[in-house]
Amino acid sequence: MDEKFLKPYNPQDTEPRIYKMWEESGFFNPDNLPERHKEPFTIMMPPPNATGTLHMGHALATTTEDIMIRYQRMQGRKTLFLPGTDHASIATQSKVEKEIYKKEGKNRYDIGREELLNRIAKFVQESRDTITSQVKTLGASCDWSREAFTLDEKRNLAVRSAFKKMYGDGLIYRGYRIVNWDPKGQTTISDDEIVYEEREAKMYTFKYSKDFPISISTTRPETKVGDTAVAVHPEDERYRQFVGQEYDAVFCSVPIHIKIIADKEVEKDFGTGALGVTPMHSMTDWEMADRHNLPKIQVINEYAKMTVGDERILGKKTTEAREVIVDWLKNAGLLEKEEVIKQNISTAERTGGVVEPLPKLQWFIGVNKKFILSHSEISGIKSGQETTLKEIMRNTVSEGQIKIYPDFFSKTYFHWVDNLRDWCISRQIWYGHRIPVWYKGSEIYCDIEAPKGEGWAQDEDTLDTWFSSAMWTFSTLGWPEMTPDFKTYHPTDVLETGYDILPFWVNRMILMTGYCLGTIPFRHVYLHGMVRDIKGRKMSKSLGNGLDPLEVAQKFGMDAGRIALVIGTAPGTDSKIDENKVRGYKNFANKIWNITRFVLTSTEGFDVDSQPEIAVEDQKLLTELKTTVKNVTTDIDEYRFYLASEKIYHYVWHTFADIIIEGSKAAINGTDRIAKQSAQHTIYQILITSLKLLHPFMPFVTEEIWLSLPHKDKKILMIENWPDA
Repeated sequence: MDEKFLKPYNPQDTEPRIYKMWEESGFFNPDNLPERHKEPFTIMMPPPNATGTLHMGHALATTTEDIMIRYQRMQGRKTLFLPGTDHASIATQSKVEKEIYKKEGKNRYDIGREELLNRIAKFVQESRDTITSQVKTLGASCDWSREAFTLDEKRNLAVRSAFKKMYGDGLIYRGYRIVNWDPKGQTTISDDEIVYEEREAKMYTFKYSKDFPISISTTRPETKVGDTAVAVHPEDERYRQFVGQEYDAVFCSVPIHIKIIADKEVEKDFGTGALGVTPMHSMTDWEMADRHNLPKIQVINEYAKMTVGDERILGKKTTEAREVIVDWLKNAGLLEKEEVIKQNISTAERTGGVVEPLPKLQWFIGVNKKFILSHSEISGIKSGQETTLKEIMRNTVSEGQIKIYPDFFSKTYFHWVDNLRDWCISRQIWYGHRIPVWYKGSEIYCDIEAPKGEGWAQDEDTLDTWFSSAMWTFSTLGWPEMTPDFKTYHPTDVLETGYDILPFWVNRMILMTGYCLGTIPFRHVYLHGMVRDIKGRKMSKSLGNGLDPLEVAQKFGMDAGRIALVIGTAPGTDSKIDENKVRGYKNFANKIWNITRFVLTSTEGFDVDSQPEIAVEDQKLLTELKTTVKNVTTDIDEYRFYLASEKIYHYVWHTFADIIIEGSKAAINGTDRIAKQSAQHTIYQILITSLKLLHPFMPFVTEEIWLSLPHKDKKILMIENWPDA
């Protein structure tokens, strides 16, 4: 027996050494796996933002992905676990800009585009190196030779190719529409970059003028200088007589013309049941204006300042103008009610600025526009058939080509698809994939490369980060080239990610893959929940309740952190964790170590590769072991990792250690040779089977033990055969 088993298990010494051994073995790369590994199994690691360090949510995701990869590798699959990072354009640029301003008092315009991009590139490289180190600490058995970055040259070629193709099909267009505008960051932002904060607000009920027949309610009276209609529900008897009538008024010195319209989108039981329609500053109102052919008037600019009115409001911030207009309403005798309410305010995640819905000339993807899908492997859509991006997104899931775990999130998916508007893909920042469109006078040129000749100027905007991320499963495999990797590993098998980005990333990946390839990006979507503290609170620096995965590894060993994250964590549900839970599984790692010491001590001098006569009671134990193998295997196959890990944990600690080992001592220490050899064979077989079952969950300690076992023809545990049930 190796003398190391005479000492307590030391994960801090073991884990870095074992990971280095795995890397040097070359088996993270599927091209180097033994001959039996033929059928591919692919997971693309959701690329973490290249803006900092990983947290326990990342640790849960990476652990879950690695469990699947290690299990499938032991099952004989040709496993590709491809790592990478996301340039996260707005988040990354915002972070670097803040640092520059903090240290130098300069903004991006002071240092220029080229210098800013150089500084961001340096920051990102340092951040990516940190993330790579962290992912390795987590034990992720990914193929670092294929590592990708959403803003590297290969991904940039894929992005430009997709843009050109969509532009050519008329799916990408430049249009004037309402967008989410961040006045602080001076850019459009996507829905997922909005943080809703509950704040107190005042709801004001008033009339535009004394002779106006209908009262309206709003929390933003400053926008009413841009109203062109009042909408009521068609079935609201209170206002039916006014529908179709038009009125003129002067609202705080601003002349307005209001038409009374009937629209089913109005909630007749909310407020007064009448809605002041401001087409230029609300997506809902914009669409209502289109339906009723209403004029659209912009009254707020990109800096959230008023663009109409007299000296009282012109050029003022919206919040200042609001106070002025409320005072005017009071003095004019038009204010009927003022009440305090709770309201969700849209704020920009990265800057904290209050989001303004503004009309802007931007680039969009038309999700309802019909086009010909030349090649289709999507259920219900034939090659050469006319379809839409929405139909692609709906069919892939409704027809069962893509399965979502847990299934109840399918409702969230379809709700998002059904309510999806055209996707604004342009951003007014410098870091990211620059839009491959050039202008010269009235000429517009779109292609993968810049046009030849002088006088062409490229569009200043960059693309939404989700545009490149949506191509992650196939751009990482070499598309637009039909590489061997692409032909072998796509579609991928599983996408594992958080339920919170189902509507923002998962759906867009299905959209983009369906369009570019006529197929699906993955067969299964496994959604994990948020990792919270033991009180159920979100982990944050301000609360001081966060756990750092690296600190967990240093304090308890990453094996303990991995299994602590998985046990008790069903898909799609939030989980709780603290140091006490992790400490409990550190004790479990020590228990496995101590079990091994007993088994090796008890089998000294015994040929563990022999096949002795097995006693009836021992045969019964081996049969029960096969039942455990079967149950654990079924749970993993059906994505019940929380049950699989719990079953093997209880089997090893309570059945193997507490019952089987204790029961074997009499035979091992006795004089009956047949009974002794039977017991020795049994506990050794249970040990090696338990190590295999535990390996996907606790890879470091199981591999360290495996390499010290005496049986012949053993390979490293990572590529051993999964136990046969």
